Amino acid sequence: MKKLKWPEGGVSRVPFQVFSDPAIYAMEQEKIFRGPVWHYLCLETEIARQGDIRTTWVGETPVIVTRDEHGDIHAMVNRCAHKGALVCLKDHDNRQSLTCVYHAWNYGLDGKLKGVAFQNGVRGKGGMPADFDPAKHRLQPLRTASCAGIVFGTFSDETPALEEYLGERITSFLKRNMDHPLKILGTHSQMIHNNWKLYAENVRDSYHATLLHTFYTTFKVNRLDMDGGIVLSDKKWHHISYSKRATLQAAEEYKSAEVHSAKYDSALEGPALLEAWDAFDDQITHSIQTIFPTLVLQLTLNSLAVRFFVPRGVDKTELYWVFLGYETDTPVQEKMRIMQANLTGAAGLVALEDGCINSFVQRGTHSSPDKAAFIEMGGVTAESNESSRATEAAVRGFWHGYRNIMGFDQ
Repeated sequence: MKKLKWPEGGVSRVPFQVFSDPAIYAMEQEKIFRGPVWHYLCLETEIARQGDIRTTWVGETPVIVTRDEHGDIHAMVNRCAHKGALVCLKDHDNRQSLTCVYHAWNYGLDGKLKGVAFQNGVRGKGGMPADFDPAKHRLQPLRTASCAGIVFGTFSDETPALEEYLGERITSFLKRNMDHPLKILGTHSQMIHNNWKLYAENVRDSYHATLLHTFYTTFKVNRLDMDGGIVLSDKKWHHISYSKRATLQAAEEYKSAEVHSAKYDSALEGPALLEAWDAFDDQITHSIQTIFPTLVLQLTLNSLAVRFFVPRGVDKTELYWVFLGYETDTPVQEKMRIMQANLTGAAGLVALEDGCINSFVQRGTHSSPDKAAFIEMGGVTAESNESSRATEAAVRGFWHGYRNIMGFDQ
């Protein structure tokens, strides 16, 4: 790795080297993904029953999440203590225990080793040594904690309590959207050809939303001339961006900036797509909430979704989408949520562009590691702003956390 020297300008400058350097990518696996950080694992509703199993990832590390016979949730590395093979091969399963297919080492749903095939040999010959202790050969555990139906995990004993890590404002908004009996309406994933941090920037970037996503502007789903704001957590790592559709007052800047999608009056042949009911009293109709490093919670009209993204190499990221409703929804409300799921996702009317735009950045920056991005829209600091979303404050907040945990502050 060429030694990284962060350019002058702090979090308003980002060296392109961080998006393409394999050594930095390897360092992230240790300092961020295996460091003192809480990571999204799954939804509690995905492991609702005793014996339920869900496999997932923390960075490049494969992880198993289970609910045991007592109803307790556990998480452990999906790696047999014997030869290192994957123990669970399915995304979802329900079993009384976990067995490695290679040599049949068997583990409880808490990850503790229960039995080893031929531990005592065959007919008194062979087998494990007399001092073999199954208690010393469990699946590597993670700490777990839950908030608003979401299960988080961390490898570090130094990670603060979950709600302390999130902060009061972030926790409160998370519960606003998610602390309900959740129902999964659909899932899918896509591979995007860029470094994972470019997507972390993208979901914090309210500046691009009204420019790149023409559907937003044309059909007045989310625009900068609606009331809204940016809220950063106390640590600056996490953020909320929100807008209120009913408060739209067309701004002259849309004309002077020649925003293409604001030039025309258009109509949908299926206008029911944009019909919505008031689910909350605060008038917020669009919100993006991020939790450092790789979790996104989205509410667009009534379409509620969890997104989480997994690094698959220095220039490749897998993005997962989980579309949600509440168990208390009426059939009409559920149908509306499903219809509005077409707004986002891999081929969404709004999110389609995000599947390719950061590959343009990846391709444009990889040959210039000594250059840096210029991130000064709305200033140079990472601070909340509840009067304007014409800002890159939340992007700067991500880099504030990244530099801190990676040791790139200097």
